[in-house]
Amino acid sequence: MKKERTVIFLATLDDIARELGVSKGTVSKALNGAKDVSRKTQQSVLEKAVEMGYTRISRGREAPRMALFIMNMEYTSPQDFGYDIVVGFRQAAEPAGYHVDIIPLDTQTQLRVRYDEYMMRENYCGGVFLGMCLLDPWLREFETCITPTVLYDNHVSCNPNVTSIGVDIEEGMELAIRHLTALGHTRIGYLSSALDSYIYRSRYEAFLRVMEREGLHCDETVMGNSLLVNTCISQHLPRLLENGCTAILCSHDMLAYSVMLYCFEQGLRVPEDVSILGHDDIMLCRYTTPPLATIRQNRPALGKSAFYALISQHNGIPLSSHMLHAELMARGSCGPAPQVPYTFRPREH
Repeated sequence: MKKERTVIFLATLDDIARELGVSKGTVSKALNGAKDVSRKTQQSVLEKAVEMGYTRISRGREAPRMALFIMNMEYTSPQDFGYDIVVGFRQAAEPAGYHVDIIPLDTQTQLRVRYDEYMMRENYCGGVFLGMCLLDPWLREFETCITPTVLYDNHVSCNPNVTSIGVDIEEGMELAIRHLTALGHTRIGYLSSALDSYIYRSRYEAFLRVMEREGLHCDETVMGNSLLVNTCISQHLPRLLENGCTAILCSHDMLAYSVMLYCFEQGLRVPEDVSILGHDDIMLCRYTTPPLATIRQNRPALGKSAFYALISQHNGIPLSSHMLHAELMARGSCGPAPQVPYTFRPREH
């Protein structure tokens, strides 16, 4: 049974000092990392501040600070997936008077310090997280955290301090599958990265639901997932092709591009024999031959929506989720279903 705690709304420095039996000045110094306060006292103050619900929002004269944490995602160059999300967040936050720190996050940091304590110690009024996986230590702490928090492509239930942002997964899958069925495809396969990621698991489950609603055949003979792209291509894709799939839908664009290359190596034409469609609309999609069809994520808008979600929390509006509409990018890798289905026999290398 979890130990219940009493949370005092907008606790003050005086409240914390009274609880600990120390001066208000000691509490202030401890929260700001002053060197003349012992580590033990700093830790006690941080823990008590978190327990009592103390927040730095609207306190002090300096610009409030927000943290954008990034794991498992490239973001430093314009071609990187996370770059536009970071830019969008800064474009919204900085003109509004917030200072933004971009923080590469590792597992060791998460194991070393509790999330709320870290945010309190570093004087952050809110955090946004990109690229976290289901096994990251802080993800469990988000279930009870008091710091305003936004998760991209992740979800935590029953905590009004946490908002999920992303592109509507169900809508995106509907757009993809209806586009393929409008082209005459009835045998649609699905390949995915490992399902230990919230977003890949959600897309996998959405594929099953939409296929069922559309009355299309869907079982293990036309689906596959693996941590490694090479495993998807070498083990699962041949099975899908042997079972007559005329369209392959993929959980992300790099996997879809690898499917395209494999089809070319096997003598299959794209899209005359096989149509291929991905997710995310990374920059590469526009430059493949043929250009890769995909479900687009508007990444600058995602960054801005992360800021708006934090501001909503600061204003007492606890959003559970903030979803953008999905957008189909219909490109040359998808075409009409073949009148005469191909016969697939893998070539030996």
